[in-house]
Amino acid sequence: MSINKTLAIKMLVTASFFAAVSASAQVAIGKSSVTNNSVLLEFGDEATNLRGIILPSVTTAPTDAVNGTFIFNVATKEVQVREGRTSTNDRWTSLSAKLDASQEGGKLNPYVITGESINKQGIIIGAETSSKPGVLILESETRTLVLPKVADPNTAVIGPVAGNIVYDTTSDTLAVYDGTNWSYWK
Repeated sequence: MSINKTLAIKMLVTASFFAAVSASAQVAIGKSSVTNNSVLLEFGDEATNLRGIILPSVTTAPTDAVNGTFIFNVATKEVQVREGRTSTNDRWTSLSAKLDASQEGGKLNPYVITGESINKQGIIIGAETSSKPGVLILESETRTLVLPKVADPNTAVIGPVAGNIVYDTTSDTLAVYDGTNWSYWK
């Protein structure tokens, strides 16, 4: 079987899985069940988890992203979140520590999104449809995403790539990796 055929089969199986569980499901990845009824998507248990979510890498921050969208901006080497409470303050906010000019970037995610923005929906979990564009859309008024939980990600995550995001259970903070440094947010 060729590599392209194998990849196509894997993608079809993955898409079928997400389609089957997307409507009103709760999804656990790396564990057998979610913690409680307010969880929409949850990752493996802390004791065995040494990985995080890797955010999409983009060369230019999209102008049409909805608030709450997370990206890794390759041009600025920053993890960024789209936020805005009103139409006058919609902006991308950096979650990365500012580097001085002498620091080189670390390991970058090789899968960079380039080209035109495609305003189509990807996988939707929690609803049958969504008005929001995205690759993975979590749509729920009562359930949330539980980030991968890792104790001390700066030492526990081996070979992190830029755009890695986890919940640090030691410091009770959001931890993001920009390719060189971990930044922590309370």
